[in-house]
Amino acid sequence: MTHPSNGSAPAPVVVGTPGSFARGVLDERHPALVERVRRAVPYPPGPQRALDALLEEITKGSVERLADDEPGAGSWQDEPYYGQRWADVPFLWAESYFYRKLLAALRYFAPGPWRGIDPFAPFKSAELAGAGVDGELAALDRLPGLPPAEQDRTLLLSSLWGNRADLGFRLSAGGAEPADPARGLVVDDSQALWDTLAGGRPGRVCLVADNAGPELLPDLVLVDHLLTGGRATSVVLHLKPYPYYVSDATTADTLACLDRLAGAPGRATAVGARLRQAVGDGRLVLRAHPFSCAPHAYDRMPADLREDFASATLTVMKGDLNYRRLVGDRHWPATTPFAEVTAYFPGPVAALRTLKCDVVTGLPADTLAELDAGAESWRTSGTHALIQVRA
Repeated sequence: MTHPSNGSAPAPVVVGTPGSFARGVLDERHPALVERVRRAVPYPPGPQRALDALLEEITKGSVERLADDEPGAGSWQDEPYYGQRWADVPFLWAESYFYRKLLAALRYFAPGPWRGIDPFAPFKSAELAGAGVDGELAALDRLPGLPPAEQDRTLLLSSLWGNRADLGFRLSAGGAEPADPARGLVVDDSQALWDTLAGGRPGRVCLVADNAGPELLPDLVLVDHLLTGGRATSVVLHLKPYPYYVSDATTADTLACLDRLAGAPGRATAVGARLRQAVGDGRLVLRAHPFSCAPHAYDRMPADLREDFASATLTVMKGDLNYRRLVGDRHWPATTPFAEVTAYFPGPVAALRTLKCDVVTGLPADTLAELDAGAESWRTSGTHALIQVRA
């Protein structure tokens, strides 16, 4: 079996070539994000100067270590990329380290008044309060009128396509709209997903969340559906322990979504109430493991996280970043079987992902040929998606 970290695997994606997707993130998305943070939060002169230094470093300099007095710097000390040009290091690592340095610049971890202040909170709050969310939650009122299989399909696709609710992606996506929810699926293993959950007595499901707000809401509705429909006895929702990749969901973001559900009219209110009760009685467990913010693929997960996933009936990985960490952020041929690149994973695993970067595996050859003959940006535009399962 091919393994994401062994010698037979292809080379990792590096920031690299001018004009590539990865280079565009470093040269365009990250500087744009820094300026959005400046406008959104009135940081004092010290953090402002630190932001200037970070911009200078990522655009013109080499990778510099975190300051010795930065809380948590020790966990980054053994990384091998310091002193190299940002353009020459692996893309996954460079993105992760940029966000860690951004938080350091903004004194997120340091004692003082800015400790624990999420720099992305203004963006997340605006998204969650948007009028479009009201319409999406109101659509829940139509769900009981659908046949059970159609309810399953609707909520799964809602969670899948909700992955486009990603502020970092929107900085560079140019407003692309998803394809038809069915036609836009390049792989659809949804039946295998439901079959895995129905394969024995209901057990625990792990859902590794991606973005907050308008993506996390349909994820939570899907969690409620699994719990109330008897597909899961409990769900462990894996969140980020601190702000990460602009929109990534933390515990605070999850609580905000529960409040949003509770304050909405119609069926959404009952969903929110059930989920709050599920947290209270332990059927919905919120977990924020430090490895969730690590700059490495899941083949390097620590033993306690491996045990968590191994004991689950199914682990569902949401979103683009989790997909890159699941299969390895490498130049895989797109027809490389998904089951091979995830063979190391300790239990059944599913990926729900809208395509927003170059990495993809498990495509049938004819599907790949058709996609390559069409739009050049199908891998990165967010107009296509996949549901992949390795049972």
